[in-house]
Amino acid sequence: MSQYIEQKGIGGFSFFPPVLKFLLIANVVVFFIDNFMFGTLTFGGIPLSGLFTKYFALQPFNSNLPFSDFYPWQVVTYQFMHAGIGHLFFNMFALWMFGSELESLWGSKKFLIYYLLCGIGAALVQMFVSDGPTVGASGSIYGILVAFGLTFPNRPIFMFPIFIPIPAKFYVLIFAGIELIAGFSGSSSPVAHFAHLGGAATGFILLTVGDRMGVFQFTEKIFKNVDKVDFRNPFHEDDATVHRVSWQRRDVAFETARPVKRNPITIDGDEITQNKLDIILDKISASGYQNLTDKEKFILTELSKKI
Repeated sequence: MSQYIEQKGIGGFSFFPPVLKFLLIANVVVFFIDNFMFGTLTFGGIPLSGLFTKYFALQPFNSNLPFSDFYPWQVVTYQFMHAGIGHLFFNMFALWMFGSELESLWGSKKFLIYYLLCGIGAALVQMFVSDGPTVGASGSIYGILVAFGLTFPNRPIFMFPIFIPIPAKFYVLIFAGIELIAGFSGSSSPVAHFAHLGGAATGFILLTVGDRMGVFQFTEKIFKNVDKVDFRNPFHEDDATVHRVSWQRRDVAFETARPVKRNPITIDGDEITQNKLDIILDKISASGYQNLTDKEKFILTELSKKI
């Protein structure tokens, strides 16, 4: 039995998959450069931190001077900037908490594309409702939160300050409702509530119709050099042995690639057929990865090594 628990991370799913690790490091590095280097330096008498904010934070749409300080790259760069250590910590903690399992399940390329597109969707909403520069990864994080809730709807999550387990689907709905109420309340809070809603809405659209609209296929071409693996193929299969199929996870359609091998794959003397693999994937969809048996987790881990 012990052979089924000698695995990296959770059943072979890494706690810090590559894209998530990159995002965590990039956000921390940008924060320290902005606050501890640019905050003490000037250029022509102007603090470098002010110039950094002007050119890389998301600037609002101004009806008098439309896009006077807006540059296209800001819809991406603002996602890596944060207003304070608390802002940075909670965003990065949420990214790790909800994002590590999604990247392990989807593949790094799809996860990165999804993350960035949610942040861009949040930016397109926020720049028309904000009066000042916007920074932070919260729009992307809310997209990740929606994806987690739809992928693992019954996964229990402890919600502050209640500290009782709440199914992920209700957790998402509660937070979305809070943001909606806060956004329309007209409060003077510096929190970008509409950016959060924009990121969540973008994530929901991508998960429901993104594949049918060809969003991921188009963006995959742009990010083709991120890695050499098709993000729809979690088993890193060569193109010659992969057949694209559509599979349904509850009410959300995901498009992935299923490996088809001419030679049967055997693990501990047990042939792993497509049907057995489908049963394991459906079980993850219905009740979450944590409810797999040790043997099922071991099968997934060994498959990732063999294929």
